[in-house]
Amino acid sequence: MTDSSNEFYIVRKKAVPEILRKVVEVNKILASGRARTVNEAVDQVGISRSSYYKFKDDIVEFHDSLAGTTVTLFCEINDETGLLSEVLKVFADCRANILTIHQSIPLNGVAGITVSIQISQSTDRVEVIIERLSEIEGVKKVRITGRA
Repeated sequence: MTDSSNEFYIVRKKAVPEILRKVVEVNKILASGRARTVNEAVDQVGISRSSYYKFKDDIVEFHDSLAGTTVTLFCEINDETGLLSEVLKVFADCRANILTIHQSIPLNGVAGITVSIQISQSTDRVEVIIERLSEIEGVKKVRITGRA
């Protein structure tokens, strides 16, 4: 049996069900700070909390041409010696220029890390970076929270 957690499809936006597009919008609202809580964000887009939680980790907006932009990723990682170093090595190996790093104080053995990277022509695709980060043992979650 194969693990399908890292298998992806690319579909046109018009083919994506409305509920999934609204989940993406909730993530954007939360990342931008336009809502402080999930409750506030789901109310703004008109979906239930249970719908949001059901799909929140399964859909991410795809950006075809990111060269020359800044992408911000959020990772949840276990509080383990050397794990942050492994995460940062992925960025280096993928030729992503790290602009900022912020790590929260670990709570219940898990820390949140926000990393903003600059994408250039030589940088691996963001999807590759996310996949490589997700493959690291101890990395619980990886998602794009913004781009500029």
